[in-house]
Amino acid sequence: MRPLALTLLCIHLVAITTGAEALAQTRAPRGSMTARMTCAEAMALVKGERDVVIAAGSAPERFVSGPDQCSGSEIAELRFAPTRDNPQCPIGYRCREPGFEEWNW
Repeated sequence: MRPLALTLLCIHLVAITTGAEALAQTRAPRGSMTARMTCAEAMALVKGERDVVIAAGSAPERFVSGPDQCSGSEIAELRFAPTRDNPQCPIGYRCREPGFEEWNW
């Protein structure tokens, strides 16, 4: 491999790594859990932030406000979380890769 190409590859890898770390830092879990919020407050948080990681149960989870927040290969799945006033509050969507059986061949 040429020295210039190797240098550019290394710079690109460092940029990707740094960007991933910055993205992980911006998506840190919120301090408040959905169990402490009302359903309306939790839905407003997801709608306002559009893409947020919050503790909605045993582990932090990423919620988005709509299917447009998912990448092209992901599907949006409506997610329910327990809140102070509703055990099944539809606070937003979760983006996930479809399984093999879900592809429209």
